[in-house]
Amino acid sequence: MQSLWDYPDFDDHEVVHFVTDRTSGLRAIIAVHSTHLGPGAGGTRLWHYPEKGEAVRDVLRLSRGMSYKNAMAGLSLGGGKAVILADEARNKTNEMFAAFGRAVNGLCGKYVTAEDVGITVPDLVEVSRHTGYVSGLPVASGAVGGDPGPHTSYGVFLGIKAAVRNKLGNVSLAGLHIAIQGAGSVAGGVARRAAAEGARISIADIDPARAQKLADEVGGTVVAPDQIMTLEAEVLSPNALGAILTAQSIAALRTPIVAGGANNQLATPAEGDLIHARGILYAPDYVINAGGIINVASEYLKDADEAGVRAKIEQIPGRLEQIWAESDATGRNPAAVADTMAQRLIGRG
Repeated sequence: MQSLWDYPDFDDHEVVHFVTDRTSGLRAIIAVHSTHLGPGAGGTRLWHYPEKGEAVRDVLRLSRGMSYKNAMAGLSLGGGKAVILADEARNKTNEMFAAFGRAVNGLCGKYVTAEDVGITVPDLVEVSRHTGYVSGLPVASGAVGGDPGPHTSYGVFLGIKAAVRNKLGNVSLAGLHIAIQGAGSVAGGVARRAAAEGARISIADIDPARAQKLADEVGGTVVAPDQIMTLEAEVLSPNALGAILTAQSIAALRTPIVAGGANNQLATPAEGDLIHARGILYAPDYVINAGGIINVASEYLKDADEAGVRAKIEQIPGRLEQIWAESDATGRNPAAVADTMAQRLIGRG
């Protein structure tokens, strides 16, 4: 029988906490990868996992990614993540979030939660009634905090521009074709900013109506989800779920740049070498998508105002340039370079 320690994605995680609340029906997993730099911080994802082992794999990978993301963003936070195992209809109740809040509180500050896929700000408000270890709550206009999506999308947009400068020599996105996977908060922000700069936008989402609404707003085109990754474009921007860069999908790419906000885009570390071997510039996901956690961290730590948060997000392109420069100098792929940098920062170099 496979134990937790045998999972390929188990990476000396400090805590893996399985939660069951029979009264509310809650089943969740909280994983804290590292607290070397501070409390393990990362959002909670509500998702239906047909195979329960997928939930374990997801939370292990996501929490490790948060360790790396927070370290590379220069935050005084470690890495953690939680997943709530939902039914096929993604049903959720206040009672479930109350039970989850009590579980987070029981870790006594080792984990700080926030919003992720399937979780809304009102959901977090329910969680916050039972624990103070939560961020991303509603704030007054102009205050730090709240929905992390716009901040994530701003960082991703800046990262795309950095990639375009690095790979294509263009200082603007005007006239370039950006293929965007997803039509949610992050994808929407990227699409609006890119379109405003003159880019041509293609959009795919599992919800056709949501994709069409965003396409109409930015003057873009809707593409079937199974076609977006094979479009000929200057940039492919994955902004949905992870593990979309496999050996097969990388072989079919028709773009010189992959830069998007989705977490864990590489199916395994080996795909980092495959995409690099094809000469495609890859923006490591946890570096380019750090804008949201930068905002959430500043809300929780109270260490920056809105201008300070924006200034921190605007450091993302410089970090990417540093990674790409080391990749060019050493021949190692950018994902491996970023991992090595992050591991040193969390004391695991």
